[in-house]
Amino acid sequence: MEKRQKEDWNENQLEGRNVVLEALRSGRDMEKLLVQKGNVEGTIRRIVAQAKEKGVVIQETSRQKLDELSQTKNHQGVIALVSAHHYTELEDILAAAREKGEDPFLLLLDGITDPHNLGAILRTAECAGVHGVVIPKRRSVGLNATVGKTSAGAVEYVPVARVTNIVKTMEYLKKEGLWIACADMDGLDHFDTNMKGPIALVIGSEGDGVSRLVRENCDFTASIPMYGKISSLNASVAAALLMYEVVRQRNFK
Repeated sequence: MEKRQKEDWNENQLEGRNVVLEALRSGRDMEKLLVQKGNVEGTIRRIVAQAKEKGVVIQETSRQKLDELSQTKNHQGVIALVSAHHYTELEDILAAAREKGEDPFLLLLDGITDPHNLGAILRTAECAGVHGVVIPKRRSVGLNATVGKTSAGAVEYVPVARVTNIVKTMEYLKKEGLWIACADMDGLDHFDTNMKGPIALVIGSEGDGVSRLVRENCDFTASIPMYGKISSLNASVAAALLMYEVVRQRNFK
């Protein structure tokens, strides 16, 4: 198979032991580490150990799959998918909001896996004045090149934090004085919901919505009225409508 054309090259995919090891040492944000099954000797063992220490998602896969994914055709049993942009800390997002004298306004994304949806959400979040977006480390798309492109540059301005556990993050935010509102079709009509003050909106995945445990730990739910024959909206559209309901309640009587 010929090498991929330059315009198709993914600069956020690192291949080879030395390159991946140096990326870990430098502290570069890493979305996922793909390691060949059964290959845990020498440098690979060091790479895996450092990745675990940094909380990187590690996935064992077959040599055949690595060969298919490889751009250089010299992956040496390891491929790392790194972030197109750096993540921030949740505490820094809250601090930045308060420095502006504003009530924190956050989005918690519970399992958004489509990079186009995440990019669209970030674009709307930037326009709506959201202070930051939180995504889980697992079962969620990260800040890859597609997200950056779809966001139309918003990824440069909207801080994104990655957390291990969304429910624990919600508990932390509650202690910090935020109300947690869950987007759910069985909830109260969002026009009749008080969404003023410090708030975090929880948006669920494209197919399953907000997971049960996350929904149960929200302070209240907010639904979007549906008048047609289709009973649900795209995740990024639903997020946009709820974000601007917060904007309306905060800024317009």
